[in-house]
Amino acid sequence: MSLIVFLLISILTVILTTWILRKILLEGKYEYAIFFVLYYLPFYVTGLGLVYLPTRSILIVNIFQYLKELVLVTGVLSFVFYHKSFFQYPFRLHKVDMLFLAFIGLGFLYMVLPLGEASTVSKVVYFKNLLMPGLVYFLARNTQFDEQDARDLFKGIFIIALLAFIVNIGEKLAATHLQSHTGFAIFLQEVRDMEPSGNYGLAWTFETQSTSRRLASFFADPLELASSVLLGFSAGLIWYLTSKREDWTVYAIVMGASFASLLFSSSRAAFASFFVMLLFIAVIFRLYKLLLFGGAVFLLFVVYVLFFASEDFYFFVIDTITFENTSSVGHVVEWLLALESMVANPLGIGLAMSGNVGVVDEELRVGGENQYLIYGVQLGWIGMFLYILILAYGIKTCIQVFRLSDNVMTARIAFVGAAVKVGLLLPLFTANAELYSYVAWMSWWMVGYSVNAFQQIKYSSIQLS
Repeated sequence: MSLIVFLLISILTVILTTWILRKILLEGKYEYAIFFVLYYLPFYVTGLGLVYLPTRSILIVNIFQYLKELVLVTGVLSFVFYHKSFFQYPFRLHKVDMLFLAFIGLGFLYMVLPLGEASTVSKVVYFKNLLMPGLVYFLARNTQFDEQDARDLFKGIFIIALLAFIVNIGEKLAATHLQSHTGFAIFLQEVRDMEPSGNYGLAWTFETQSTSRRLASFFADPLELASSVLLGFSAGLIWYLTSKREDWTVYAIVMGASFASLLFSSSRAAFASFFVMLLFIAVIFRLYKLLLFGGAVFLLFVVYVLFFASEDFYFFVIDTITFENTSSVGHVVEWLLALESMVANPLGIGLAMSGNVGVVDEELRVGGENQYLIYGVQLGWIGMFLYILILAYGIKTCIQVFRLSDNVMTARIAFVGAAVKVGLLLPLFTANAELYSYVAWMSWWMVGYSVNAFQQIKYSSIQLS
């Protein structure tokens, strides 16, 4: 059975990769790399487990693992090749461009400097992980989708959200994790040298403190699912708000499915960030009815916890609020260790010295459960503030494009980009959230697309004046 699944995954991957590379190499549509991100990354880690289970081949796993880098690099090379007058291409740098270049440049400098105890290979691999979001941003920064391409992109986001919910329902009914049947634990143990943990033989992130299941659907873990549903919900919301009333059903279903998946994941940070995202959308985009909706949902949640929830769930919520939950205490300890390192080493201690990436040696790791501090430990205070400024100016630009653009599809992309980046601000405090490649890369693409749109609006207005 596992061999049949492997063959099916191989066939689907070949079809997807061939379609994307054909568009990129033969038609010069480098922007189609984002469709590979859309359809490949949600299933990425689960797929690696299913590939390794029947083959036990690290070589074959590496082929599937590095396909995403191959497609993105090919997209960038296609951009260069198909612009024969590349050096006359009108690069007009925006603040986000300059900040991204500075951040990646700093990462490159720390990769080549003899700083830190990590091996050269670990530094190179870590820098590669640092570079990938920049390549996605660069491709989006030079992308203009027509209406059909943008519509296809949103359709894909809706499909992923609905599929995740359907798998969650299956997991709930079967009282199991999908990952228990995909070779996930074997893959972690034999390929990534991580011993299975927890009561379900997977990892502690797959259960609450009371040992109830936290579901992940086909994502790598429940935390990635919880962050990724922010993308589906915000996409469904903007289409609901900007479409004809008779078309509201599908978008309402997408929003409902996304919220349900959030509940299945039992992620405290993502649940809080969902309401932060609703508040942000309501205030910034002047959608004040959302305040009433968010308040009503929050009130229902409080009533449920106080009067209807099980005792385990009740104390799970109370312990979280009072920081008596073991996981919450663990986060604080990691933050303090990271801050201590940053105070002692304000310029950082080098790449591959913090975070939960596989190339970070556990014996060398300092901190690792706060994306801001992870960069701060490695790249110093400068690196951390560069990352924060990229987020701040990226969100600001998306808001401006949403308000200024006459193109409905562009405005929708900007809306989702801003909403998701704001929604991820809290998960970034409690996780190495840039590892959630699907939602991280998709949202960086939307930021890049919005910056491109903003520059066009800006320079067209200058020419008109």
